[in-house]
Amino acid sequence: MFLARISPCLPLTLVFCASAALGQSAPDATQSEPTRAERVSGCDEAPREDALVSLCAPPSAAEESLAAKAESVAPATIPLTISSGTPLRIAVDQKVRISHSGEVVHGKVVETVYAFDQEVIPAGSVATGHVKSIAPVSGLKRTMAYANGDFSPFHTYEVTFDMLTLPDGKQMPIMTRVTPGTAEVVHLVSNPAKQAQKGVAGQATDRAKAEAKGKIAEAKQQARDSWGKLTAPGKMHRLKEFAVAQSPYRRQYVQPGTRFVAELDAPLDFGTTTRTSEQLAVVGSEPAPDSTLKARLDAEVSSATATRGTPVTAVLTEPLYSPTHQLILPADSRLIGEVLQAKSARKLHRNGELRVIFERIETSEEGVQALAQLQKQTQAQAEQSQAGQSQAMIGNLEGVEVDRRAHMELDEEGGAHATDSKTRYLSTGLAVMLAAAASHTEVERGTTETAGPGVRAAAGGSGFRLTGALLSLAAKSTPVSVAIGAYGASTSIYANFLSRGHDVVFPKDTPLEIGFGAPHAKPQ
Repeated sequence: MFLARISPCLPLTLVFCASAALGQSAPDATQSEPTRAERVSGCDEAPREDALVSLCAPPSAAEESLAAKAESVAPATIPLTISSGTPLRIAVDQKVRISHSGEVVHGKVVETVYAFDQEVIPAGSVATGHVKSIAPVSGLKRTMAYANGDFSPFHTYEVTFDMLTLPDGKQMPIMTRVTPGTAEVVHLVSNPAKQAQKGVAGQATDRAKAEAKGKIAEAKQQARDSWGKLTAPGKMHRLKEFAVAQSPYRRQYVQPGTRFVAELDAPLDFGTTTRTSEQLAVVGSEPAPDSTLKARLDAEVSSATATRGTPVTAVLTEPLYSPTHQLILPADSRLIGEVLQAKSARKLHRNGELRVIFERIETSEEGVQALAQLQKQTQAQAEQSQAGQSQAMIGNLEGVEVDRRAHMELDEEGGAHATDSKTRYLSTGLAVMLAAAASHTEVERGTTETAGPGVRAAAGGSGFRLTGALLSLAAKSTPVSVAIGAYGASTSIYANFLSRGHDVVFPKDTPLEIGFGAPHAKPQ
């Protein structure tokens, strides 16, 4: 009976209970809303109902600018890409016969390749390729070789490299254009005369002592070199190579150690990297005094064609760092200079001279783009970025790698000079003496004594090497030996004293070491 009486009141009771519950939860919701507003507006505490409007005012314009600037300074993304035309210096490590195209060529990269400031192709990476083509010997070249007793003149060949294996085992297909190989590379350095600071008297005393000791040391060094060549290991191998070189018939090989320069026909992509503003803080700034930069020539420079003022451009092959190991110049930065002195080779065996100087450094394109990403907030930073693109400097050659057959040397100021062989006087004098000895006759007791077989063979060898020596012995004729010896003496005199001298030639991609200092003051 009681339930029947109160059942009409149950819906009203439920409505009143729900209203009470909503009333208790409403203050919590109103308290959570200011918390969200606090996160948006930056208020330190939730506003009260009687609080002033200024307590929850939005952040000022300066605070917004600082917050936006902090969010916008993100690490710069730099692509690690090697552009087409970048050279790979590869040294062959296996003997390869030049007989037909398709012979496998195997070598190793001898100079690390950088993208921006990171190694992407370390030295020691393996490069494989093949002999692409072998050109026939021209008639003129064959005739000149026959005239010198060489009946198997070497062919001109072309090599290409098509696979690169990094030290971690990763293989990358490549397309290259390869220049002719260099059998023996020498590293030339200048003498900048970097002495300790001494007085004038002390420097004069040191020079006098050095000159006196230098003459004695030079004589001793020549004796040691001569004895060393006789006693050094591998005497039989060198003797065999010499005999093969004198032979009229011999096979053509690519010897181990021969260096090739392989230019990429297509770019190589190694991904990307990031650098912060702290890491790029001094990019494009002035290098420390007496810094040495490693670069390569962008185009050939020759004393035969260059004149004073001819532009010269080099490309940085290794990044330059500050004494605190901060990046100053990334790889691929450009060094701009000109020819300061050029003298071409002339007759009577007068050699050429060449001197280049570098006056400006331009930061690489990747470096400029990275600076633009990090330094675009203020006008002052933008001006600093533009200034970092180019720096005025004075740079001279301190080192260069060239072919030994170029007969070149560097002076103390970095000027290059072509030199003559130190044995040209000895070889020419010996050829003249052998020709005279072969023609010498003595009359004794009514008989005429002619030169012996040994003299005749030596005279013939001076003209046509091993072929001339065998011909003189087989002919057993004094006129034949005299004719061959006279030919050898005349060709030696012409080649060493009457012909045109050697020009100084720096081929494209020649490795350079450039020493930089502060620019000199311009004369009034």
